[in-house]
Amino acid sequence: MRPYDPLEYDNLARSVVNALFVRPEHPMPPAEPFEGPGVYALFYNGPFSAYRQLVEANPKPPIYVGKAVPPGARKGLTEETGRDRSLYNRLKQHSVSIEQANNLELHEFSCRYLPVVPVWITLAERFLIEHYRPLWNVVIDGFGNHNPGRGRSAMRRPRWDILHPGRPWASELRQEESVEQIVTEIGEV
Repeated sequence: MRPYDPLEYDNLARSVVNALFVRPEHPMPPAEPFEGPGVYALFYNGPFSAYRQLVEANPKPPIYVGKAVPPGARKGLTEETGRDRSLYNRLKQHSVSIEQANNLELHEFSCRYLPVVPVWITLAERFLIEHYRPLWNVVIDGFGNHNPGRGRSAMRRPRWDILHPGRPWASELRQEESVEQIVTEIGEV
């Protein structure tokens, strides 16, 4: 038996994930703005038939997990620039996507979120995805996507937008799969 190493990847990540999952669930989006980057988990509790197993599971697993990094993080520019509401803003963006879907209702979703020191954010998100294998991260890609911009209409429409149509920008993209194909794959997970 190997000695316990609190600084091992899994142990570090698990500590952040445990802190996230003891946080209370909030409606989407959270009612009050808050500051900081971090990680979050979204939960679904609605009637969409393809998600029945998810809704009936106990404990209920997240349908999606993600991160919000500080502004400029992709370019290594994470200096303190005042109020950073990146985590709150990301949850608000997701709320808009859900509201635009013509077969989902925002009140069917809740979230848990945890502001985190930036160095641990990617580690925690990776562990959340590996451990929970959330449906919208693993099988139904595209929920977290942004509008790809002009001149990219030849891109493939994300599976999320095929299953949950309504985001205006996604209707311009090429659809390569049917709803039936995606629902069949959900049933196989």
